Formats: sequence, C-alpha cells, structure tokens
Amino acid sequence: MKIEWALCAWALLALAGCDNKPEAGKGFAGLADDAASYSQVSPGKRFEFPKDHGPHDGFRIEWWYITANLTSAEGERLGVQWTLFRNALPRAAGVAGASTGWSNRNLWMGHAAVTAANRHYAAERYARGGVGQAGVELQPFAAWIDDWALNSQPGLPDPLTSMQLTAAGPGFNYRLQLTSTRPLVLQGNQGFSQKSEEGQASYYYSQPFFQAEGSVTIDDKTYQVSGSAWLDREWSSQPLTANQTGWDWFSVHLDNGEQVMLYRMRQKEGALYLTGTWINADGSTEPLASKDIVLVPGETTRVEGHDMPTRWTVKIPGKGVDITAAALNPKAWMNLRIPYWEGPITLSGSHKGMGYLEMTGY
Repeated sequence: MKIEWALCAWALLALAGCDNKPEAGKGFAGLADDAASYSQVSPGKRFEFPKDHGPHDGFRIEWWYITANLTSAEGERLGVQWTLFRNALPRAAGVAGASTGWSNRNLWMGHAAVTAANRHYAAERYARGGVGQAGVELQPFAAWIDDWALNSQPGLPDPLTSMQLTAAGPGFNYRLQLTSTRPLVLQGNQGFSQKSEEGQASYYYSQPFFQAEGSVTIDDKTYQVSGSAWLDREWSSQPLTANQTGWDWFSVHLDNGEQVMLYRMRQKEGALYLTGTWINADGSTEPLASKDIVLVPGETTRVEGHDMPTRWTVKIPGKGVDITAAALNPKAWMNLRIPYWEGPITLSGSHKGMGYLEMTGY
C-alpha cells in the first residue's frame, strides 16, 4: 500500500482545476468515496499477462511504480523512485475511459526521486490523457509522461524481462536497465490485496527480482550503479475506509535472497491493520496476517514540520526475522504538491539487507 492512492485523488483535483480539498470524514484523501460507477475489486480474479501490465480504464486509480536500491562503483548507497499514476475522472454511462483527444477521462501524474545519504531530490509531472503526453501501451510495453519513461525491448513475450527506466529533474537524472528471469509475484490472496477488515481491496502484483544497472547523476556528478529493483502494479476503485488515516509500507530485500512486502494501515479508531507477503528465494509466496507481523516505530526525525519514524523494529517470528530498518537519509521528504516521506532503508539484526519505506498521513 502506498501514497499512490492519495496522489491520484489529489491529482484529480489539481488537473480538473479544483482548489478544494476532499471533504472531511471521507477518509484519507477522499479515497473512501463511493465508487459505484467504476469497476469493482473482488476475489478470484484470473490475471492475464502481458495484458494486465496495461491500463485498466474501468477502475478509478492505478499505478506503475519502481524503487531501486543501488550502489555506485565507489561504494556509495543510492535510491531511485519512479512512478506513473492513472486516475479516472467520473464518467457518464457509456463513456469510455480510453477515448482519444480531450474527451479522454484519464489524468496522469509522474513522480521521480533520487536519494543519497545526504541529499534527496524529487520532481513531478502532470498530464491529461488522450493527447499523447502520457500513457501506457503494450506492444512493445511503454509507460511514459513527457520524457520520463519505462520501456521494454521490442519483441519480448514478457516485457518484464528487460526494461529501460529514465527520468530527470532539478539536481538529478537517471537511466537504468532492469532485467529479470524470475516470475512476478501476486500479492495478498492470489493478487487480491485486502486493505481493511471491511473488505476494501486492490489488485496487486510485483516483480521484486529485478537487477538494475546504469547511471545516476546528482548535482552534475554521474555514478555508475548496480543493485536491486522492485516493481509494483496496483489498481482499485475504493481502496480505503473513512476510518483510515495513513499507512507505512515496506519492500525488503533480505541478504539470503528472500523478499518481504509489509504494510501497516493506521486508523482513527480500532486496531492497526497489518498485512504482507513473504516471498521465498524461489519466488513462491506465503501471505502474512496481522498476527504474523510486528511493526514498531522507533526513533523519529523532524522533517518539514512532521515527526517521521525513520527507524523501525520489524519482526516476523514465524520466519525468525527480528531486524531494525533504518532510513539511509532520514530527510527523504517528497516535497511535492502532495508531500510524503519515501526513501531507502538498511537492515540490521537477524538478517541484513535493504529496501524501501513509504509513510503517509503524519
């Protein structure tokens, strides 16, 4: 679970020319609003690839999201984020979301960032669908907004085998090659990812086994880098309840080849909602329920007027995991129209490794 739900809702307001914030009492960023006019998420979906790598215009919100934990040739740790969001404006019966020109009802937004131990740069882009400025196509796969792009090699039966990632903003740019021979991972219950006890959910899959190589430029200095990358794909129409105030999301690469996705939904009333997926080194998965997970925030950092927990205790007793996750850069604040915290983490304790942390609603 990530900031993308909130970002898409706020993008709708920004691009539609509305200055009003979502009404109080409708949950975080209005994401508990009624979604009856959109397609609904339900258990038992049969995923179709490569088709499901493309847009799902009947649903209100979705994204294509990549994070990368990188090391330069000089040994410096770096993190990279790239996200393309699609948000569907309300539409009348019979109006297609994929129509061309200005009648297209999709809004697009891009976020890109680079994080080092003492620097963090982020940028954003906005676009209206149907006019060629942003979109997603399948043959070959291409997701873009302006000159930011995630592209596959032409002719590949599986576009996730080999992809190129590019973005640039004030103070940074990057160009990465992403490759994997491993199958992707369905999160939750075979891709049905529940967000609350009331049943709100999304369709959610990942490719956590990408290897990344390329270059990252920060403040006019270019680094040759390599490391691990993680792709998330998620779509829904009503992912949250009015009671939910924000979330803390982790993607973790353990040093033994296993991966973990965890998130903690914070609520105005009632217990935290925790869930996740344990990903074995061979790519097989095991769902993690609230009883299986301990996520405890520890040391906080004051960032742009917010007290952000930038050190966490993470325990999965059934897997022998008892680790501390610490931010590479505690000041990794995404100072954009919709601000939030997101950056690389390092792991110590029972396991070593690295990953990414995102925090919203503080």
